[in-house]
Amino acid sequence: MTATAISLRGLSKHFDQVRAVDELDLDVADGEFFSMLGPSGSGKTTVLRLVAGFEEPTAGRILLGDEDVTSKPPFARDVNTVFQDYAIFPHMSVLQNVEYGLRVKKVGKAERRKRAEEALATVRLAEYGGRRPNQLSGGQRQRVALARALVNRPKVLLLDEPLGALDLQLRREMQIELKAIQREVGITFVFVTHDQEEALTMSDRVAVFNEGRIEQLATPVELYERPASSFVAGFVGTSNQLSGAAARAVVGEDGTFAIRPEKIRMSAEAPADTTGLCVARGVVREVVYLGSSTSSVVELDDGPTVTVSHPNTDTSIDAAVERRDQRVVLTWRRDHLVSLEEETA
Repeated sequence: MTATAISLRGLSKHFDQVRAVDELDLDVADGEFFSMLGPSGSGKTTVLRLVAGFEEPTAGRILLGDEDVTSKPPFARDVNTVFQDYAIFPHMSVLQNVEYGLRVKKVGKAERRKRAEEALATVRLAEYGGRRPNQLSGGQRQRVALARALVNRPKVLLLDEPLGALDLQLRREMQIELKAIQREVGITFVFVTHDQEEALTMSDRVAVFNEGRIEQLATPVELYERPASSFVAGFVGTSNQLSGAAARAVVGEDGTFAIRPEKIRMSAEAPADTTGLCVARGVVREVVYLGSSTSSVVELDDGPTVTVSHPNTDTSIDAAVERRDQRVVLTWRRDHLVSLEEETA
C-alpha cells in the first residue's frame, strides 16, 4: 500500500461569510504529482496555503505523513512552495540563490555548495550557477526557483501556478520538463492551476474544485472521458451537453448527457447502419479554423447548438467553410456519451 504524503480531514477555511474551503477530506499519495484545478475563487489556492501554513484553518486537521502539522508554523513543516513570481534575489548569482535556504539553516559551505550544484543539475542548469537572474530566460528563472525549493529536500513541494507568467510555447515545454523532474526526484508535487491542459498533461490525479469543494477526483483520462458533473464537463475541455427535450429527441431518454466535440462525425447524409449511434440533424452556423483542426458550430433541429471538431487532415479548410449554412447529419457512438449527475441547488 502506497504511503500518504498529505491527509486533510474536515478542512475548512472561512473568510467572514465566504466558505473558501468547505469540510474537505483529501489524501495525496507519497511521490504523486497531484494537481488542484479550478476557476478563480474555487478554493484550490487556499488549500495550498493551508498545507503550507500560510493560513490557519477554521476547522479540520492537516497531516504530513503521520505528523499533525495543523498548528505548526510554515518553517516547521517539511514542505517548500514555488510561486508564480519566483521571488529570486536579483543581486545574487544563480548558485547563491539556490544555496540561500541552506545558508539560513547553517549548513556548512562545502555541503551547501555540493547540494546546490546537484539541485541545479537536476533542473538542467548545471552550467548556469555563475549567472545573474537577469541573464536568464523566464523558463530558466522558473527552474532556479524550483532548484531552490528542491535543495531543501522537502517531503512535499507545493507549486502555486508557477508557469502562469510564461508564454504559451514555453509553458508547454516546461509542463513536460516539470513532470520529468518530478519523476526523477520522486518528491510529492502538489500543483495548483486554473489551466486544464496543464493539469491533464502533468498529473497522476486531478482534483477539480468548485466553491470550496471537490467536484471530482480522478486520473486525467477519467476526468476527461468520464466527467462526473456538468461543471466538470464544461470546465475540463469543451463539452456539448444535451438535456430535456433535446436529450429525449437525440438520445432517446431523459437526463443530462455530454459528448466531446472530437467524438462527433459530420456528414451530408446519415450512414446506412445507425446501430449503436446517436443521430442528430442540423445546420452549420459557423466554421472556425484552428490550425491543426477546424470547429463547426451546428444548430440542431431538436435542440441547442453543438460544436464539432475535426482534424485538418482529410478535409481542406475551404471545403469546411463551404459547409456554412448547409444541412448536415451528426453521428456519435452511444458509448462515447457521458451521463452526468443531476446537479441540485
